[in-house]
Amino acid sequence: MLKLLRLAKILFVILKYGLDELAVSSLRHPAFKVLLRVLSIGRKLDAPRGARLRMALEALGPIFVKLGQVLSTRRDLLPPDIANELALLQDRVPPFDSELAVREITRALGAAPEQLFAEFDRTPVASASIAQVHFARLRDGREVAVKVLRPGMKAVIDDDLALMRDAAALIERVWRDGKRLKPREVVAEFDTYLHDELDLMREAANASQLRRNFAGSPLLRVPEMHWDLCRESVIVMERMHGIPISQIERMQAAGIDLRKLSSDGVEIFFTQVFRHGFFHADMHPGNIYVSEAPGSLGQYIALDFGIVGTLSDLDRDYLAQNFLAFFNRDYRRVAQAHIDSGWVPKGTRVEELEAAVRSTCEPIFDKPLKDISFGHVLLRLFQLSRRFNVEVQPQLVLLQKTLLNIEGLGRQLDPDLDLWKTARPILQRWMDEQLGLRAFISRSKAELPLIAGRLPQIPRLVHQVLEQQIEAGERIDRQEKLLALLVRQQHRRRSVWPLLLMFATGLIVGVLLVIYFMHAGDAASFV
Repeated sequence: MLKLLRLAKILFVILKYGLDELAVSSLRHPAFKVLLRVLSIGRKLDAPRGARLRMALEALGPIFVKLGQVLSTRRDLLPPDIANELALLQDRVPPFDSELAVREITRALGAAPEQLFAEFDRTPVASASIAQVHFARLRDGREVAVKVLRPGMKAVIDDDLALMRDAAALIERVWRDGKRLKPREVVAEFDTYLHDELDLMREAANASQLRRNFAGSPLLRVPEMHWDLCRESVIVMERMHGIPISQIERMQAAGIDLRKLSSDGVEIFFTQVFRHGFFHADMHPGNIYVSEAPGSLGQYIALDFGIVGTLSDLDRDYLAQNFLAFFNRDYRRVAQAHIDSGWVPKGTRVEELEAAVRSTCEPIFDKPLKDISFGHVLLRLFQLSRRFNVEVQPQLVLLQKTLLNIEGLGRQLDPDLDLWKTARPILQRWMDEQLGLRAFISRSKAELPLIAGRLPQIPRLVHQVLEQQIEAGERIDRQEKLLALLVRQQHRRRSVWPLLLMFATGLIVGVLLVIYFMHAGDAASFV
């Protein structure tokens, strides 16, 4: 019964905001068009389609708001006007009853807030679709923020996701563009995001990793987690004081250099992506503050770590090469990188892809660098991706979303922000570290324990290979034994020497590495 009521509400909202008309031109059967036109009689649908979709998602509640936020990142699938409108969705969700929060804290931590904290503010200071936050003070005087998961969220999410899966399957059957938009894949991706955010321990671990990555950095502060007070539905972290990054006038009054702040934001992003391969993927204005304390004035403060992105060494190498190639207008290199990565179908001609990339990017680069919006470059490339059936990687979709957020924030702080000028030295430094002497030394250090562990095993491995050859020879038929013996002797001579040579080479490499690390100080000064 509850599912039927929920379905009825969804249908009512769809009709109220005229979402049915978004699909009228694409429905396959004429009967659907007649039915929808009848249902639309008497409705005033003056607002643009993107705005109507956004308002409908807000009316359906926090889970659908979250879906809209995820959809806003898929600019490779959605028309620009709808993607831009969905990007305006924020977690403006009313808080839930504080008594429910107290009950959840007591259940998760085994004691009431009054027993756990010297002070606990029952009035929430922030509320989002998944959780809300209360301020408190530990018994040793430290200020903390307590994040509490909304009670009963898992059941609500699972019910709504079941309806979304059914709707996605229906869209693929009746909508002309249904298969291209991949609605079932989008819902599956959304499912993963939501269930990840339901585990607050995962968020705490993400924050801890990011804090460790920026330990000692003058650019970014990340709250410390109090692990003894962290559970799946409740986490307690250091309380951070600062100014929301959207409050420009307040930051100016505090004496914060907005131009430097803009440049620092770009550096933080590219450092996360290329040096760490681990980045905060939900950097909208509500999750970023700026410190106004005298000792850390102008430092970024990151909050809410439910969504993070990770990149492999291959991803980072691909991205760095593409960014530098775009900067140098080397479109053939961009095309070749896409083909080598397997992101475009086999048989794609590099010259054809190069020409398409050039026609997409060249008009943009006729502008001064500071006037180039990387977001616009991405949008045009996503439009190009449809033509060549480029397979968009999930980790790069998160990256694209974050980069658009960073560029938007940066230009809000400094309209003259030159994203390329700020990012290029970071990319160039990273490439040098990956390809130069420093990269060889770093990788040698990482591999040295493995090499040292394998070297003593080489004689035993050689002996095992010889024994296997002898045992195999003994199983040969008697009539061929003499011939096989001669062959085996020749083969043994050919097999032993490469193994001995490999052993000697490994031993020499090991000795050289030991000698190098004995003189690490001199080598470090040389590098």
